[in-house]
Amino acid sequence: MNKNTKLLIKSIALPLIVGAISGFLTRNAMQEFQALIKPPLAPPGWLFPVVWTILYALMGYSSYLIKTSDADTETKSDALMLYTYQLIVNFLWPIFFFNFGWYLFSFVWLIVLWTLVLLMIRSFSKISKTAAYLNIPYLIWLTFAAYLNAGIWWLNR
Repeated sequence: MNKNTKLLIKSIALPLIVGAISGFLTRNAMQEFQALIKPPLAPPGWLFPVVWTILYALMGYSSYLIKTSDADTETKSDALMLYTYQLIVNFLWPIFFFNFGWYLFSFVWLIVLWTLVLLMIRSFSKISKTAAYLNIPYLIWLTFAAYLNAGIWWLNR
């Protein structure tokens, strides 16, 4: 296995592992979540891990494109720092939402995540348009998640 293949596997595995750990830490809160009043268009619970798995894989592949680009080290480092920040914020959101039930705080946290992802996409676009485009579904999903989060907060106050 060559160096780039190893880097690709590691790049895709990292966000998948982060998501899996976060999912594991919130697994017991799903019963409570099922009992919440949800806004219209709320998808079934089984859809969330499917969507997140795809988004994490796209995110990981996009980071690989940045890491292997010909951009200068500082530009790549800045872009990957935003990637790391958003991944940390992403990891914590389900814990705040599901485990602690902090729905309003989670909504604000999600807006921070949305902003970081937008900044990451802008940063990635200076290096690789493909890497940036791969994260647009993520931003769209976060927009939908913000709607769901706000709706759950409002309906379950």
